[in-house]
Amino acid sequence: MARQYKYLLPEDQVPTRWYNIAADLKNPPAPALHPGTGQPLGPADLAPLFPMAVIEQEVSTERWIDIPEPVLDVYRTYRPAPLFRAHRLEEALGTPAHIYYKYEGVSPAGSHKVNTAVAQAYYNHLEGVRRITTETGAGQWGTALAYACQMFGIELKIYMVRVSFEQKPYRKAMMNVYGASVVPSPSQDTNAGRTILERDPNSSGSLGIAISEAVEDAATHEDTKYSLGSVLNHVMLHQTVIGQEAIAQMQLAGEYPDVVIGCVGGGSNYAGLAFPFMQERLNGGRNTRFVAAEPASCPTLTKGVYTYDFGDTAELTPLVKMSTLGHSFMPPSIHAGGLRYHGMSPLISQLHEEGYIDAVAHPQLGVFAAAVQFARAEGIVPAPESAHAIRSAIDEALEAKEAGEERVILFNLSGHGFLDLGAYEQYFNGELEDYEYPAELVQQALAGVPQLA
Repeated sequence: MARQYKYLLPEDQVPTRWYNIAADLKNPPAPALHPGTGQPLGPADLAPLFPMAVIEQEVSTERWIDIPEPVLDVYRTYRPAPLFRAHRLEEALGTPAHIYYKYEGVSPAGSHKVNTAVAQAYYNHLEGVRRITTETGAGQWGTALAYACQMFGIELKIYMVRVSFEQKPYRKAMMNVYGASVVPSPSQDTNAGRTILERDPNSSGSLGIAISEAVEDAATHEDTKYSLGSVLNHVMLHQTVIGQEAIAQMQLAGEYPDVVIGCVGGGSNYAGLAFPFMQERLNGGRNTRFVAAEPASCPTLTKGVYTYDFGDTAELTPLVKMSTLGHSFMPPSIHAGGLRYHGMSPLISQLHEEGYIDAVAHPQLGVFAAAVQFARAEGIVPAPESAHAIRSAIDEALEAKEAGEERVILFNLSGHGFLDLGAYEQYFNGELEDYEYPAELVQQALAGVPQLA
């Protein structure tokens, strides 16, 4: 009998509801706090930045939230996404483990980011918003939101972290194709950007800086809202279509994962895959392990502190309780630009703090070695961000080999790396290096974190 490589669901099995893990947490999420008063935020505090439907989802404790039909209509152009069994990688590793990966690179923008971009663009469209601002690191989020804004006729301005703007010119070109305006951050277009450039004219930028610029832009234009591609609860919510599909596809495969893996920067792709599986563990079901893979150069979960902090460098955003390296943290210029963020999703941070999620940090060279090994076995060139999940999956498979045990491994291949080939070229030329962020620099950044409970 021929072995099966992919598990597909028909178009009519696109999930029609998002799963909200807040309904199943043992402890309620900590409230977001006003950056000026330190008091819990109300809807009116967030209204200048987000449409009301998004604000309601951010604080909702309803377990299931219906997906609007116009959003489903766009989802159906690329969902359900396939689940693959990595037979050839298993053979290359000589492991008894069964490795599966959910592939989100089939979306028009090439990553999972479209799942929330479409939802956010739709809710802004409903409120008559003319213009949106956002930030992007490697460009996956900016590309996704540019596509989504085009679907709903909204103007978009993107502040792209400068190092990624320079490393990934074709990402910028793709955003332009979808109609977005893109500038390198820090820029001369905002007070936050100008202040940072006065202090450091050669600043390579960070997601924290880019968020400051995008938030300032939105707050100073009446016709403009802000959109965020990770970290916040409503973003995690929108991504849960990934895990819901994966549960149905694992049933087709006749297996259930012993371990669920994803890369983490802000946490959206991992939450999307893991949270629907986490529901069973939270309610006393299977004791599945959950592993979050991050870069050693930006070790938010493995070296950060779980506390209240600003989401941006200029202290314009609300304070949220999360794992953080400090909002002044400046990560090195690694190629996994989407993982260069000082903080982590409050929901993922809480689950990590409570012992439900394990975290591991990988150096850059080992990540690229795993990416190349995966590409040569499976044929898909992964994004550098997603390659962190591949590194963890390979490590799990080799551990299973060493122990002589079967193990079912599921990871999220959250995007392709077809526009990241410059990074691969540098890897092959020996121009990349490992970078583990020194503990003393982490402590310096953490010194600026507000002293709140």
